[in-house]
Amino acid sequence: MKKQICLGVESTAHTFGIGIVDSQCNVLANEKDSFTTESGGLIPRELAEHHSRVGVEIISRAIEKAGVSWKEVDCIAFSQGPGIGPALSVGAVAARMLSLEHNKPLIGVNHCVAHIEIGKKKCGCKNPLILYVSGGNSQVIGYESGRYRVYGETLDIGVGNLLDSFGREIGLGFPAGPNMDEMYFLGKNYIELPYSVKGMDLNFSGLLTAAKMKIGKADEKDLVYSLMHTAFAMVVEVTERALAHTGKNELLLTGGVAASKALQKMCSEMCKERGVNLNVCPRELAVDNGCMVGWLGLLMYNSGVTTPIEKSLTNQRFRTDQQEVTWL
Repeated sequence: MKKQICLGVESTAHTFGIGIVDSQCNVLANEKDSFTTESGGLIPRELAEHHSRVGVEIISRAIEKAGVSWKEVDCIAFSQGPGIGPALSVGAVAARMLSLEHNKPLIGVNHCVAHIEIGKKKCGCKNPLILYVSGGNSQVIGYESGRYRVYGETLDIGVGNLLDSFGREIGLGFPAGPNMDEMYFLGKNYIELPYSVKGMDLNFSGLLTAAKMKIGKADEKDLVYSLMHTAFAMVVEVTERALAHTGKNELLLTGGVAASKALQKMCSEMCKERGVNLNVCPRELAVDNGCMVGWLGLLMYNSGVTTPIEKSLTNQRFRTDQQEVTWL
């Protein structure tokens, strides 16, 4: 039986990515270009300009790397949301153009669910609890009755946004997370900061404000360590409570912040105490990429779901639990 191939377009935030995967989730190409800064954060207009500038080259590079012809591509998938409006729109336009030019079915996918499905496939998870942590999202999720249900989530900013915002205050460019993850292990003294868990939900903005007020009054490494330790402890507490509630015996850590060694360490310790198997999505597929979009696109395509051009508008607030899961 011929393997199906999907080309996935990712453009929700700082990354324009093209991934090409087959029906066994073999990665044929994973090409991308990410917007970075020496200082400051993400400006939507600049993201759209970046994606428009690099898009054609990334698409060409991916097709060449995969060694496939357009005739061999079965469908085109793109991140329909959630994300930053101008950035999302560039990817959606690119996907529509490719779909029309090459007469391929179009599939709009939920970016968050794409993170989940690629992680499940690559880690061999069956029915895990999911801790999804990224720049714009922090959610504890589980599959139940045809949807991915959100058991707990941030009520304000994502944990990745917290790290990048604080990193900007201490002079780090974007993304700040990788540098701060190294600084975490150099901190020696814990500084008391607000710990804000509301039942199963989280607040990070008060923690950010309090940490910013201590800049210049405490050792920078200690402050980074304390900020990250507090934020991750909040996330792990809610995750542990969800594990107890659902009775699940495996945890999947995915999203861009899943690459954090500090978070992995805390999750590993919690899972070991509970007898839960921890699965961490491989870094190159945990950060934003086109392969996860392509893989979810194939799952949806094979369950009979496609997106007509007139319904391919982006949705900046496309929630995880709004996506009907037709492939499980």
